[in-house]
Amino acid sequence: MLLTKIDTVVFVTVLLVAQCTATIPHFLNGRPKNGMLGKPKARDTTAPLPKDQWFEQKVDNFNDANTKTWQQRYFVNDQFYEEGGPVFIMLGGEGPLAPIWMVEGAWVNYAQALNAMMFSIEHRFYGKSHPTMDMSTENLQFLSSEQALADTGNFIQYAKQRYGLHDNKWISFGGSYSGSLSAWLRLKYPHLIYGAVATSAPLLALIDFKTYLGVTEASLGTTGPVCNTEISKATAAVESLITTDSGRMQLKTMFKLCEDINPANIYDVANFYSLLAGNFEGVVQYNRDNRDFEGGVGGNITIDTLCGVMNDTSRGSAIERYAMINSMILSTYGENCLDISYKSMIDDLRKTDWNSSAAAGGRQWLYQTCTEFGFFQTSDLEDQPFGHGFPLNFSVQQCMDIYGSQFNADLINKGINRTNTNYGAQDIKASRIIFPNGSIDQWHALGKLLDLPDGSVAIFINGTAHCANMYPPSPDDPEGLVQARQLIKSLITIWTLPLA
Repeated sequence: MLLTKIDTVVFVTVLLVAQCTATIPHFLNGRPKNGMLGKPKARDTTAPLPKDQWFEQKVDNFNDANTKTWQQRYFVNDQFYEEGGPVFIMLGGEGPLAPIWMVEGAWVNYAQALNAMMFSIEHRFYGKSHPTMDMSTENLQFLSSEQALADTGNFIQYAKQRYGLHDNKWISFGGSYSGSLSAWLRLKYPHLIYGAVATSAPLLALIDFKTYLGVTEASLGTTGPVCNTEISKATAAVESLITTDSGRMQLKTMFKLCEDINPANIYDVANFYSLLAGNFEGVVQYNRDNRDFEGGVGGNITIDTLCGVMNDTSRGSAIERYAMINSMILSTYGENCLDISYKSMIDDLRKTDWNSSAAAGGRQWLYQTCTEFGFFQTSDLEDQPFGHGFPLNFSVQQCMDIYGSQFNADLINKGINRTNTNYGAQDIKASRIIFPNGSIDQWHALGKLLDLPDGSVAIFINGTAHCANMYPPSPDDPEGLVQARQLIKSLITIWTLPLA
């Protein structure tokens, strides 16, 4: 492949469907535009939502000499609460905090049944919670999971006083990255959090998350072997066409590219390959969940949709059907062309103003992956159908190009090692944590799939995707998902009994 010839050049992973008007990816390192935990569908669109509340936090929880403070957004719902009931807190993640979660979702049903007080708290640097004047690299030093956990501890102490919740049992909830935070909150602050639900929580930080494509392939393979075979054929055809002038013009037309492919621009070429894989990755990650469509692939596009196209040989060659998928995704987002420009993407992610397109969360989340987690979804896995056009060195270059040359592989690995040492990775040791994961979801490969001897429970849900158990129930939910929600409710009920 083109990229493997340049050992000294480092590149970045972008698993996305690109915009033409704003070039920050829709799907960046597994993250849709508004965060990995989407919004649940509203059953009553006229029902009032809770208003923004604000709490003063320190900019740096670990340096008393820094006296700067900021206002953190949170929401509260006390409609189900009865004195002595439990307190539920949903942790914000790598996107704006959605107030709809205060009135919709499985945890609302649990709260109603158990007479719980409900809070949710927005993660620093996301949504409206701005600890600093901008998102400069210097200011992003205050963006970390540890700071976010400390923020939550501060908030709990505040809420106990303000709302008179001194002797209640607190249960934390989160999904995806905020699921990790939920587990880590129980681990690090057991005196504040009695139990935790950590849905689709990646616990193992690593720089090369190449198994992401492996799970993608396996999930597509649930429809039969033909789909992956046809994707592999299409990838080979793309790789062949990209080597000639006429072939590149053909690719531009077929895949509705915004500009010509310059074979000398290895960044753009790698971006092109990752975008084509991203058309499938996003659909797989959120297959058949009950979200509202908001920046993640939604509507009626499912694994069955994608493989239905790829398996239908009457609709043209494999590459023609691959291009049909691309057109389908562009149409879903209302885009006219596929933007493969690496420079445009980097330029947007370098923006530091809170009013910029970067403030939606792409710049902040990428910074966290470059300093704490890695999670780069590369094409390095040998046996998968999407080719090898966006290897690990493509991921690291984005960190360097956006935040500075010091953000190289060595620094990234140091941050990853610190994260795993700090939290225990998949060897986490803590009681009363529930770890739900879906078999379709690529992130389950980094999660906890086995029970812990000290009372933490892993729930592996066949046929479900990312954070599916958190969304409102649907009559179409598979039986395993129904049972998972019931088990979560039963465990929380046991935890919150007066004598538990």
